Amino acid sequence: MSNKIKVLAVVPNIYDTSPGLRFRIEQWEPHLRKMGVEITYIPFEDKKLQQVLNQPGQYPKKFVLAIKAFTRRMREMRKMSEFDVVYVFREASLLGPALFERSIVRAGKPMIFDFDDAVFLRSEASVNGYLNYLKFPGKIKTVCRLAAHVMAGNSFLAEYAGRVNKNVTIIPTTIDTDKYLPYCLDKPVAEVPTILWSGSRPTVQNLNTLRGALQKLAQEEKFKFRVIGTGNYELPGVEVEATAWRSETEVEDLRSGDIGIMPLPDDAWSRGKCGLKALQYMALGMPTVCSAVGANKDIIRDGENGFLAASEDEWVRKLKILLHDAKMRRRMGKAGRETVEEKYSAQVQSRRVYEIFASVIN
Repeated sequence: MSNKIKVLAVVPNIYDTSPGLRFRIEQWEPHLRKMGVEITYIPFEDKKLQQVLNQPGQYPKKFVLAIKAFTRRMREMRKMSEFDVVYVFREASLLGPALFERSIVRAGKPMIFDFDDAVFLRSEASVNGYLNYLKFPGKIKTVCRLAAHVMAGNSFLAEYAGRVNKNVTIIPTTIDTDKYLPYCLDKPVAEVPTILWSGSRPTVQNLNTLRGALQKLAQEEKFKFRVIGTGNYELPGVEVEATAWRSETEVEDLRSGDIGIMPLPDDAWSRGKCGLKALQYMALGMPTVCSAVGANKDIIRDGENGFLAASEDEWVRKLKILLHDAKMRRRMGKAGRETVEEKYSAQVQSRRVYEIFASVIN
């Protein structure tokens, strides 16, 4: 066999709205290409299905478009014979059991399964209600068992996969450190610092867990609060600026913050999260305060490269420290950037991904 590894990437979509793909396989691809890996993507969703999936209701239309995507996926899977490895991100099909994953194994192709969320659970943040019951979350255990190797985004997910597969490697979500530069380290000290939260409309419920803490903080301190991910967010007693998320200005928008926050409820779904927002803030040199949940506890060394908070009083206290101490903001931001460069950069982790691809075909 030649040194080149041909990979068929079976993914949900590749239209710039899936953080999982953008900060995993799509981000690793340029580095993998230099190592001789050639990736061909086949997405489940087309643009029509993706657009309607992000809207509430419209279930008949969603169902028809999903069935069309399912049929298209059946045709595309015939391409497997042309490839050395099949990479599956989260699931091969939005609907149904592990039909396509089983077909990969039957075809004699090594399958690498990659997941960065607790997709074996049903997300309460979904706008798709009844369609969730067609997703067969229990199939994830089957896919883990069938895979030649499982790449898990954090230790919580790796423990789940490890129950049925001994070949499991933690590959964290990564940051393109050439794109995410430490801009915040060189910013002038703001007279009124900005606390920043970035997410999406479904994850606003995570931000809502911090409403009381932010209102209490606003009674004692002066700060601006910027929300990225929804065009409207009201928080009485707090000066809020809300804006929709835009891929083309994502880095620039994040740079506007002086302190980044990542609140999460302490539940199983959140423990499957891989700390993406914290890593984005840290890569920019922005001091970060996160809920002490899941991967955040692996990423953050409390008081060194960020702060962890487990209660409303702790959130208020640690945000107050950063609002008052510009030197600590800069010192913590610098340590956060160093953490990303050492452990969470696309360049570092893509070498480990290459080793996994090579191992399943040797």
